[in-house]
Amino acid sequence: MGYWIIATFFAFYVKGLCGFANTLVFTSILSFTAANINISPLELVLGYPTNLIISWKERKAIDLKIVLPLAIMVIVGSFGGALFLKNAEVTVVRIIFGVLVIFVGIEMLLREFSHKKTGSSKLMLTIIGILSGFLCGLYGVGALLGAYIGRTTDNMKAFKANICTVFVIENTFRIILYFFYGILTLSAFKRALMLTPFMLIGLVAGMLSAGKISEHVVKKIVIILLIISGIALILNNVL
Repeated sequence: MGYWIIATFFAFYVKGLCGFANTLVFTSILSFTAANINISPLELVLGYPTNLIISWKERKAIDLKIVLPLAIMVIVGSFGGALFLKNAEVTVVRIIFGVLVIFVGIEMLLREFSHKKTGSSKLMLTIIGILSGFLCGLYGVGALLGAYIGRTTDNMKAFKANICTVFVIENTFRIILYFFYGILTLSAFKRALMLTPFMLIGLVAGMLSAGKISEHVVKKIVIILLIISGIALILNNVL
């Protein structure tokens, strides 16, 4: 139980700080002691209320022009995922996505360090948007989703508001799917209930830290987490 408590606290501290990457932290810590089939449903149940909390807190910064297209792409990705996973070699695809996430993260980091603020092309945003929906829908990985919203928002409040709102829609849909396929069980809910106090402590600590750390520093942390997400995606499918 100790590993679960540690994973929960740190995962949702990062969630409160950055608005995403809780899945990356949670899975990375627990992958040595538990199977993914037991990790993902539990993280989904724990993460759902945190997305609602952050979305509500930053509700004034929600932009439906960002949220709705991405939400549609994520849901379409979830439907297409079942067929794709059944008929394709997903390991290679995940590695390719990992490389893409790293590339986008490095490019965003270079843009952040550059004094020139150039806009993103609509074509590039469209490509990233489609791929982010596909990746998030198939594997529950929000890395490219973070890259897309990072390019279309001006500050961390807007970033958190929009990415968490997309996650609320995606989580709602995935909870229904998990129930339908019998992945989400009563035991997962019971364990989630036991871990909820540590989730709330981590989330509040992260949100308070975000208020004290420079927004530029938090944005760089987000970009670094994107790059780490890509590396983790590759390593998990190579090793």
